[in-house]
Amino acid sequence: MYKLGQYTPGGSCVHKMHPLAKIIVVIALSIIIFRAGAFVLAAVGGFLAAIILLSRLTVKYVLKAIRPALPFFALLFLVHLFCTGGTPIPPFPLWHVSITYEGLRQGALLVWRFVLLVLSASLLTMVTSPSELIIGMERLLKPLRFLGISSSDLAVMLSLALRFMPALLEEIDRIREARLARGADFNKGGLLKRTKAVTSLAIPLTLNTFRRAEELAAAMEARGYRRGPRTYLKELTMAQLDYIVIGAAVIAGAASFLFF
Repeated sequence: MYKLGQYTPGGSCVHKMHPLAKIIVVIALSIIIFRAGAFVLAAVGGFLAAIILLSRLTVKYVLKAIRPALPFFALLFLVHLFCTGGTPIPPFPLWHVSITYEGLRQGALLVWRFVLLVLSASLLTMVTSPSELIIGMERLLKPLRFLGISSSDLAVMLSLALRFMPALLEEIDRIREARLARGADFNKGGLLKRTKAVTSLAIPLTLNTFRRAEELAAAMEARGYRRGPRTYLKELTMAQLDYIVIGAAVIAGAASFLFF
């Protein structure tokens, strides 16, 4: 079962790439996705499909990353569908409801952009272990040292956030199962009752999150953690393919500003 931010071990060429190269590719894709039209977005979708095949991941497994965001995508599409002016689609306007061709096009295009963004970010976490992802982020943020900002500290904060995400999801499931065992029902009643039932999970989740954070801080202090540059058990080196991929990603991202 896929969980948000979960790493999928593998021996593919995508898994073996340097994390800095993969991060730069995702950044370049994000820039292109926000600026490109429908034709380029279709090409980006084909590129991500090729990455899925090269990573030896199943399409069904990767598409599970979109499932938590489906309500947001649906809301986004409906807002553009009903709130964008233009040429009405027959038989609309009907019962004071108007659906236009422009709204349908803009809604579908925007949802497709967000789907590609979620897929690219999910693929990054699927083919890159958390420790490698931290190394890549630290390398990427190294120029910030000229501004007095420590890339090591930022990398540690990112590492903690990545490790807390699956823990929080597990905590939500544990609290929900405990409420169900005590007779709670999250599927019955009207919308207001369901909303209250779901929000009742917020208080124990918040308390448990602060408790976990305090335990983590105490554990780090007990192990002598200090701020500053850090070393890693496994030092990663850039290969020729990584430099080629980084160069292609930078060129593609720059071209999006010039031509799109």
